Amino acid sequence: MCIGIPMQVTALEPGHALCEGRGERRRVNTALVDGVATGDWLLVFLGDARERIDAARASEVNATLDLVLGAMRGEGGAGDAGFELPSRMSADQLRQLAGQ
Repeated sequence: MCIGIPMQVTALEPGHALCEGRGERRRVNTALVDGVATGDWLLVFLGDARERIDAARASEVNATLDLVLGAMRGEGGAGDAGFELPSRMSADQLRQLAGQ
């Protein structure tokens, strides 16, 4: 599975952007996104920008990623995140999830 990470452009190079997001800096390929400017938010998959997004969407994606990370760490209850990881489900819950 590939997860898109919102990153904000801090500087530009030909065909690339220097971006910051989720506590890291990356050099991102921008070949698939036209007209990238400093300050833009990009949705980055494996080092490639796939989409330009607005700040509100970047915030939504970051909040969702925070929920997933918290659930993976066992923080909070499944009710807080709105879902339960399969690794924490009982056999009956897994069968129900699979439609059995």
